[in-house]
Amino acid sequence: MLLDLAASRRVLFIGGKGGVGKTATASAAALHQARQGRTVLVVSTDPAHNLGHLWERAVGDQTVALWQPDVAPDAGQAGLLDGVEIDPQATISTHLEEVGRSLRDFMPEHLHRQVDQHLALAAQSPGTHESALLERIALLLETALDDYDLVVFDTAPSGHTARLMALPETMTAWTEGLLNRRSKAERFGAAVRALDGDDDPESSSGANRDRRIRQILTRRKNRFEGLRALLTDAGRCGFVIVLTPERLPVLESVELHAQLSESGVEVAGCVVNRMSPADQGEFLASRREQELNHLATLRQQLPGTAVDTLPLLAGDLVGPAALGRLADHLV
Repeated sequence: MLLDLAASRRVLFIGGKGGVGKTATASAAALHQARQGRTVLVVSTDPAHNLGHLWERAVGDQTVALWQPDVAPDAGQAGLLDGVEIDPQATISTHLEEVGRSLRDFMPEHLHRQVDQHLALAAQSPGTHESALLERIALLLETALDDYDLVVFDTAPSGHTARLMALPETMTAWTEGLLNRRSKAERFGAAVRALDGDDDPESSSGANRDRRIRQILTRRKNRFEGLRALLTDAGRCGFVIVLTPERLPVLESVELHAQLSESGVEVAGCVVNRMSPADQGEFLASRREQELNHLATLRQQLPGTAVDTLPLLAGDLVGPAALGRLADHLV
């Protein structure tokens, strides 16, 4: 299921409870597609990044190469795999710097200090991280889909990701509200200028300011609308929930499925990771029986949802060779 999705979609989101193997699953699927000749980007949105640890190399807020073939194929395009770990603090700083520039352009100079004080408070305000991260994802996709065949998002744990998936609709509605209020303000400003005898309102500073504000709000609205359209387009985008075969991860995955469905995001399938072997002693065989019961509960609670399973592997799952072996179990 997962590899079929990766082969047929432009964007994949890999989500689920913390500690279930989202980063490894995302990397394994991405590596498999890169080995098939596609250009792939893995993006970590989890503040507790594991992408660099998994690939045994430094990965930061700028794109770096994770894998490329040693020898280019005789025919066709050689695949490659890049990675990036979105830095939440850098994302917030960049977001607020852009907002600050816009506000200072619209405000008289004697109010600039108050703008800076407001933004300093906003950096710690609830929702700032989510809105900044959402805009960074939207901006990244605007360019990445031109440069890569597939973009795979390794997301933060369930609750954070569920809120993030619902946010484009909220931000679109909020920005639409700002645009409507802006229209009323522009009409009021035009009426005031007419009363003042301004025969050329388009040349006035007030009209120019109104136009710039509208341009900024419209650009943000279009950006969020585009992201929303992508997230809800099952032909281009897929969301896969990763979990382990245990009671709490199963229950949390069922809840995440419901939250995503309510937001209009279709869950394409689930990957149940670290299934115990049945032929390695009585203890593991007994544990596997329990895991199969939890797997049955998952299928009962999410009928019609495709489910892949991955085995519990010996040794640390680190580096391209180990990730390649993990991807082999998805075939």
